[in-house]
Amino acid sequence: MGYTRPAVARACVPVGGEHERSHTRGADMTIELGMILALLAGAIVMFAMNKPRMDAVSLIVVTLMPLTGVVTAREALAGFSDPNIVLIAALFVIGDGLVRTGVAQRLGDWLTVTAGSSETRMIALLMVVVAGLGSMMSSTAVTAIFIPVALRIAQRTGASPGRLMMPLSTAALISGMLTLVATAPNLVVNSELMRQEHDGFGFFAFTPFGLPILALSIVYMLFARRWLPATPASEASPGPGAKGSRPSLAGWIAEYGLAERERRVRIGAGSALAGRRLAELRLHGSGGASVIAIERAGRVASELIRPTPQTELRVGDTILVDLADPKADGEVLNQPGLEPLPLAGAYFNDLAQEIGMAEVIVPADSFLVGKSVEEADFRARTGLTVIGVKHGRVAADRCVTRQPLDIGDTLLVVGGWDDIKRVRPDESGVLTLRLPAEVEEVLPVSGKAAYAVGTLLLVIALMITGVVPNVIAALIGCLLMGLFGCVTLESAYRCISWKTIVLIVGMLPFSLALQKTGGVDLAADALMSVTSGAGPRVVLMCLFVITAGLGLFISNTATAVLMAPVALAVAKDLHASPYPFAMIVALAASTAFMTPVSSPVNTLVVTPGNYKFGDFVKIGTPFSVVVMILCVLLVPVLLPVYPSVEVAP
Repeated sequence: MGYTRPAVARACVPVGGEHERSHTRGADMTIELGMILALLAGAIVMFAMNKPRMDAVSLIVVTLMPLTGVVTAREALAGFSDPNIVLIAALFVIGDGLVRTGVAQRLGDWLTVTAGSSETRMIALLMVVVAGLGSMMSSTAVTAIFIPVALRIAQRTGASPGRLMMPLSTAALISGMLTLVATAPNLVVNSELMRQEHDGFGFFAFTPFGLPILALSIVYMLFARRWLPATPASEASPGPGAKGSRPSLAGWIAEYGLAERERRVRIGAGSALAGRRLAELRLHGSGGASVIAIERAGRVASELIRPTPQTELRVGDTILVDLADPKADGEVLNQPGLEPLPLAGAYFNDLAQEIGMAEVIVPADSFLVGKSVEEADFRARTGLTVIGVKHGRVAADRCVTRQPLDIGDTLLVVGGWDDIKRVRPDESGVLTLRLPAEVEEVLPVSGKAAYAVGTLLLVIALMITGVVPNVIAALIGCLLMGLFGCVTLESAYRCISWKTIVLIVGMLPFSLALQKTGGVDLAADALMSVTSGAGPRVVLMCLFVITAGLGLFISNTATAVLMAPVALAVAKDLHASPYPFAMIVALAASTAFMTPVSSPVNTLVVTPGNYKFGDFVKIGTPFSVVVMILCVLLVPVLLPVYPSVEVAP
C-alpha cells in the first residue's frame, strides 16, 4: 500500500504531539483492557516460570480469550488458518528434507576438511556455514546438527569446545536476520504489516541488515573468544549427537584385522561374469570371497544393491568383495574382463551411509550352536555377511565362516543398515550386541541431496519472483520433497515443531485484543511520551530495547506478536513509513544473545560448551548493545523513516 509523506509532517506532527485516532486516546483503562492485560501478565509469568509448557500456556490463552468478550471464538482460533502458520510448518518440512538427504551433513564435512587446524578459520567458517544454512531452515535444528561437527573438530585439533559453541549459537540466531523465512518472528511481523494493509517484506529484505551483523559477529567472536571457557575437548561434556562410548568402524577394522581384505572390481564388457547369478559363482571356494554389495549406475547417481543368490551381474557393475584370505585373490577375481579399482577407505568405511557393521552374540537357545555360518545359511536368512568371529575375547583370523559356533560367541557382521536393524533372534539366531557410533550419522535418505537442493532453490526462486504467494511456494516445495522421496508423510508430521505452531496461534489473539481495547494505542502513547521531542532513531532504539528485553522472559515469537502492532502504531503516530519500525522489532527479536534461556539455540550449547549463566551475560550483553547500535544506525538509512514515496522493501 503506497504512502506519501506530507510535506509538513515534521513541523505539524512532532514526536509526542496530538494524534488523530479512530477512538479516544489516553482514556481510563476499560474493564475489557484490564482483563486482557491481566491475561497477558499471567501468560508472561507462566512463560518466565516455564510452568506449564509454552504451548500449554497458549492453549489456555486461546480458551480464556473469548470468555472476556473482547474477541470471538472464531477470532481466537483464526491463527490456525493464517497463511503464515502454514508457511512456518511447511518450512520445517523443507528443512527436514535437507537434513534427511545429507545436505547439512555434507556442509559439516566440508567445514571439517576446510577449517584445518586454524581456530580463527574454524570459527569464521563455522559461523558463515551455520548462518547460511539457518537462513533456510530452523536455527534450532541447524545448531543440533553442527554441535557434533564442532565437537569432532575440537577433538581432532585439540581446541576448546567452549570457543566454538557460542560462535555456533550466535551465528544460528543471526541466521534469523538474513531472510524473511529464516525465523518465526520475521513472519509474524510481516503478517502484521499485511494485516494492516501494507505490502509485506521481500524475501531478501532482511539480508542487508543480517550480513553486516554476521560479519561484525565474526570479528567480535574472534576477539571475545579469549573470555570463553578453554576446557579441552577430552574434558568437555558431550552434546546432542555425541557418540559416547560406542565402538567405531575403524576400531572394529583394526580389532578383527579387516584391513587388506576388501576388493573393488568392475565388470567389463568382455567378462564372463556378466549375465551370471551370484549363486553360480561359488565364491567361497575362491579364497573365501563374499560379495558385500554391488554398485550399479542409476539415472542420477550410482545405487548400492543388496546381493542375493539370484542377483544377476551386469556390465559396468562394481562388486565389493571381502576376502577371508587376503593373500589369495581367488580364481573369480582374476578373470579377464574384471578391472580392479582403487580403494577409497579402510574396509568400505567410505560407504558408511549404506554399509554398516554390528557385533552380534550367539544366545543359548540359538540354532547356530554347533554349526558354522555356512552350514546355517546365515547369509540367506539375514542378508548379512559374517566377516569376523570371536571365541571369548580373541578374534579368529581365518576361515571364520566355517568354524563351529558356541554359546556366547561374538560375530562381526556387515551389510545394509536396514538388514542390521532387522536382526531378530528367532529368525537369525543371534542378538545384536553393539552398534558402531556411525549408526547415529546414517541418513534416513541417502543419494537424494541433489533433489533436496533443487527443490530449495525452486522455492526460493518462487518467493523472490512473487509468482505465487510464499505459502504456496513452500507447499510446492513440500510436495516435491515428498515426490522425490526426500521426506515421508510420517517424517513430515514428526519434524514440524507443533509446540512453536501452537505458541504462535495462541499469542496471535493478543494482538487483536490489545488493538480492540486500545492497549496498543496506550503502549504507543507511552512510548511517544518517553521519547517526546526526540528523533526517530531514539524511538527505534526504545523499540529495540523493549523487544529485546521482553525476549529475556518470553519467547521471541511471542515478543514479536506483542510488539509488532505497537511499532506500527508508533509509525502511524509519526506519520512515518511502517517498514523501519517493523524491521527493528524483527531484528531485536532475534537478538537473544544475553542468557542461556533466551533461546533454545543457546540452551543447546550450554553443556557441550561447558558454559555458565554468566558466560552468556559477559559475552552476549555487549554484543547485543553493538547489534542495537548498528541496527539503529542502519535501518533508517536503508528503510527511510520519511520516504517521498513508500515502497515495500
